[in-house]
Amino acid sequence: MPDDTALLDRLVEFSRELRAEGVPLGTGDTVTYCEAMATLDPGNLHDLYWGGRTTLVTRRDQIATYDRVFRRFFLGIDDRREEPSPPPAPSTTAESQAVLQIRDNESVDGTEDSDDETSLGLAASDIEVWRDKAFTTCTPEELVTLRRIIDQMRLDPPRRRGRRRRSDRRGELVDMRNAVREAVRHGDPAWLPRTRRKLRARPLVLILDVSGSMADHSRNLLQFAYAMHRAAGKVEVFCFGTRLTRITPALQRRRPDDAMADAAARVLDWDGGTRIGDSLDQFVKQWARRSMSRGSIVVICSDGLDRGDPAVLAGAMERIRRLCHRIIWVDPDKGADPGFRPNTLGLMVAAEFVDSIESGHDLRSLEGFVARMAELR
Repeated sequence: MPDDTALLDRLVEFSRELRAEGVPLGTGDTVTYCEAMATLDPGNLHDLYWGGRTTLVTRRDQIATYDRVFRRFFLGIDDRREEPSPPPAPSTTAESQAVLQIRDNESVDGTEDSDDETSLGLAASDIEVWRDKAFTTCTPEELVTLRRIIDQMRLDPPRRRGRRRRSDRRGELVDMRNAVREAVRHGDPAWLPRTRRKLRARPLVLILDVSGSMADHSRNLLQFAYAMHRAAGKVEVFCFGTRLTRITPALQRRRPDDAMADAAARVLDWDGGTRIGDSLDQFVKQWARRSMSRGSIVVICSDGLDRGDPAVLAGAMERIRRLCHRIIWVDPDKGADPGFRPNTLGLMVAAEFVDSIESGHDLRSLEGFVARMAELR
């Protein structure tokens, strides 16, 4: 958390503002609020709002006062004539109308803002972002907002049956141990206890193309990968241009902008050439054989433009196909065309090994992709 002292001062000052407006707060309430924000993201408007509302508001009639003080203190909006409604809670579809833009450490061009502008990093945005607007046609301001929406996406990971079992009255196998135990205790049991296999989340591997041809999409897809890594437990993320780089450790940072900066610093061939086959071959030799991809869903995000040897790409895809559960290729060039056919050499070579080709050119396509991922088994 950047500048902890300044942040704590702001939170304490906000509590004082609420107390001045008639909300009864003690020192313990303020401490609880600060402790809650220590586990949340203070640069996220929803975390900041709901963290305070759940710790500082104790009665329903205090909500209107809390909303008014929150908007005035953090957003600079002082409208006493009309009580504002609270910000909506984040959802799996990341509602895109009336979106709040949060400029915590990222300006329009991706550089850091001044300290004054990043005081808790909150600003209201009146930009209306439509799900069907392609990333390539968005303005820089809209892209900043879109990335904040993507960050709110939550993935319900695909699941598979594990080896461990759990009790289930409708399970497929009789639990003999419990059945004998019940028989000893109570005689003939009225029903036989049964078990069913537990469901476990499937590992997810994201391999992102960050070469020059993907410049309009790589930053958004990286933000998408960060959201997936936060939402699901077993997610590995790689980037490639001319070589493969594992960036999973960078995405463990709590603040999105810190994670993005760390990931970009690790990838030395960003916006460079493309060697998909060599990069995937490196993935197989260095990572996939460590059981990373066994039973996993591998998602390759690329436009398929490749300067490498097609035979190397075909060989790498074949080996990944044998190791993983499914391969999904995300090609932003597909757009919304239902009759899309691969038109780049890399994708034409890889198509026979791919289970499905998805589009990632706008917000709606990413939301649909997340929904379909949850249905995979």
